[in-house]
Amino acid sequence: MALNRRAVFTGLAVAGSGGLSPRAGASAGDDGEPSPSAPPGADPRRLARDESFWGRVAAQFRVSPEFTNLENGYYGIMPLPVLREYERQSRRLNEENSHLLRGAYKTVEYPRARARVAEVAGVAPDEVALTRCGTEALQNLIAGYNRLRPGDAVMYCRLDYHSAIYAMNWLKGRRGVDVVAIDLPEPHTEQAILDHYARQLRNHPTVELLLLTHMNNRTGLVSPVAALVDLARRRSVDVIVDACHSFGQLDFRLPDLGADFVACCLHKWTHAPLDTGFLYIRSERLGDVDPCFGDETYPADDIRSRVHSGTTVGEVLE
Repeated sequence: MALNRRAVFTGLAVAGSGGLSPRAGASAGDDGEPSPSAPPGADPRRLARDESFWGRVAAQFRVSPEFTNLENGYYGIMPLPVLREYERQSRRLNEENSHLLRGAYKTVEYPRARARVAEVAGVAPDEVALTRCGTEALQNLIAGYNRLRPGDAVMYCRLDYHSAIYAMNWLKGRRGVDVVAIDLPEPHTEQAILDHYARQLRNHPTVELLLLTHMNNRTGLVSPVAALVDLARRRSVDVIVDACHSFGQLDFRLPDLGADFVACCLHKWTHAPLDTGFLYIRSERLGDVDPCFGDETYPADDIRSRVHSGTTVGEVLE
């Protein structure tokens, strides 16, 4: 049976505590509280008005009574089962220290956590590398993309994520490319967006790399990424997709986007611990992204060489 995201990220106390896997049999209900889950085939409109269901969801979280938090996209806090597993794994890490990190974690538990993330994403484990966050994933993909030459151009929308924009701007000095920044047309209809990108790519024929945001962090706009990727591919333009917000909110697998390079965050809407994300590179395209800072911990044909975070959640070095 295919894993769903709730099953994975309930136990993904994971990368936030060293990528450690949950104890055998752990589930959302192991803390003695009912795990809220919608019955199969439930009408989403009726479920949205079901106060008893949402009451069970709310009971999974402990929040401060001192204020009302309206910003959940920055960090989606851990529900109680995840928090308790995270605390258990933190204690375990402190007790077992490097014996754990250089042993079972490195050889068994990290690969298992990565494989579970890959299964949910619908891709192969060797196409996924865990990162500290979606920002790191975006930066590594943008900075490492090595097919740019002086005189080429890269393109982004001014509504894209600010850290990704900074990295795209940085390519001007790093790769000697031109940087094209565009705005989206109003109204933001699917056809208007498609027509606008087609026009912009036609007007800027030297563009070789395009940054696309699946779900915007400021407005919530969902762009027709799959169609845009196809549009760009027909012009031989590569695309890096920012799926940091969409991965936890929309029902899709990474192959549905059609992109070869995707960045995702796990500590937003999936409620995994802080310091968790991943990047995806389609296996045939791995050579088009350089190892991070000349990493030699892993061979060049291992996607983990595209992330070098030191001794932290996602990576444990030799």
